Amino acid sequence: MDKESPRSISFRTHRRGERSNLNQHSKAMCNKESKVFSMLDSLGFVPKGQSQHRCPIPVVSDPDKIKIPKGRTPDEIVKNLTYVLDDEILPDRTPSSPLFGGHQNWAHREESFRLKSDMKLHCGFIRNGGAEMAPADINYAKKCRFVVASGIFDGYDVPHQPSNLSPRSKKLFCFLMAVDETSLEFIKGNVTVREDNDGGKWVGIWRLVLLKHPPYDEPRRNGKVPKILTHRMFPNTQYSIWIDGKMELMVDPLQILERYLWRGKHTFAISQHKHHRSIYEEADANKRRKRYARPLIDLHMKIYRYEGLESWDPTKKTVSDVPEGAIIVREHTAMSNLFSCLWFNEVHLFTPRDQLSFGYIVYRLGGLFKFFMFPNCEYNSLFVLHPHIREHSSRIEWVTSWNQLKGNGSISNKGKDWDQASAKNGLVESRGGLGLWTPYPANLDSVVLPPAARTSKAG
Repeated sequence: MDKESPRSISFRTHRRGERSNLNQHSKAMCNKESKVFSMLDSLGFVPKGQSQHRCPIPVVSDPDKIKIPKGRTPDEIVKNLTYVLDDEILPDRTPSSPLFGGHQNWAHREESFRLKSDMKLHCGFIRNGGAEMAPADINYAKKCRFVVASGIFDGYDVPHQPSNLSPRSKKLFCFLMAVDETSLEFIKGNVTVREDNDGGKWVGIWRLVLLKHPPYDEPRRNGKVPKILTHRMFPNTQYSIWIDGKMELMVDPLQILERYLWRGKHTFAISQHKHHRSIYEEADANKRRKRYARPLIDLHMKIYRYEGLESWDPTKKTVSDVPEGAIIVREHTAMSNLFSCLWFNEVHLFTPRDQLSFGYIVYRLGGLFKFFMFPNCEYNSLFVLHPHIREHSSRIEWVTSWNQLKGNGSISNKGKDWDQASAKNGLVESRGGLGLWTPYPANLDSVVLPPAARTSKAG
């Protein structure tokens, strides 16, 4: 890094048309160190426990002066990581098509947490399991050492062009947007898509990477493939920044890598969740907000509780067990890739709510996985959040009881997009979440989930 002191990029508002309207009074209010904030706090006008929504990010002011590390961070624990490529049909199961995440059993899962120098494990992309990429996209990605990745599935968004990019980052980074066929057609109908001589499709700086044959029934679970398995989609990449499809990145990618990885010698960085630190509180919020079937979330959490995961408290070595996963900054080391594989395997086996699995993987690795969980107020300053073009929903999200899952109950409050999103028959996913339908090798009847403190109405 250069000798210049880092400057702070100001926080930015999240909605269109608001970026230029932030006056000095609101800036002072967002800063918890300001005199205005302190005065109002002393008068009792600031709710206790309230955290600042946005704050300045201490970045190096000139991306051209950022020194990129030479070589790679050495692998000290896991040195060689390979992947299961062919699905294994277990003896007690009837033959079926290969699953993208494989037919894992409980023994596979348990073995994957035992760290060794050489490891082979499931990590998606089972042969003939779906999410195939076109040869032109595979060849293009081979040249990409630095990647900004994103994804849009189920046609509920269009790509948003990053802002404040330096000429250096424009040359250095590949901007790769994973899409399914539904989203590709939707994007073509709403924005200009340019096609190059090699068949590559572009929306501005984003190259659209089509994943044919979506591997899962549930669009949210499909979206976890490029998000968590970025290193599998683009195996030649050394550094990646993932941002959700509804976001417009507002900070230069080189400044992000310097701030969140290189400065502290980290290989993985993710934001702390705004409201929750305990997985069990996040699960409670997911049920209240109808993010997935309530009985399946409870079963997921009972397994974690049985396996020893305690609620987060200040004695834990981690800042929080719950991330805000819409932005992930990574160097693709063996250990970082292993963590991503284990994280994805939980999403494949259980619920697609990846925030529920993150802290569990940290727990199972016993503190050996080092990562930087940065303040949520900085997370909110990295992007402009655009509203989805339409609501994204599927039938499984509205289930409240086992009777409904078994087809014996009716479902009310179906949501705006019920008809479009629920055309398929049946409520149970056939290719994901199978760990919730495979008998667990222990009796969970006596497991009691910890009480969840509801710290936010929105959470």
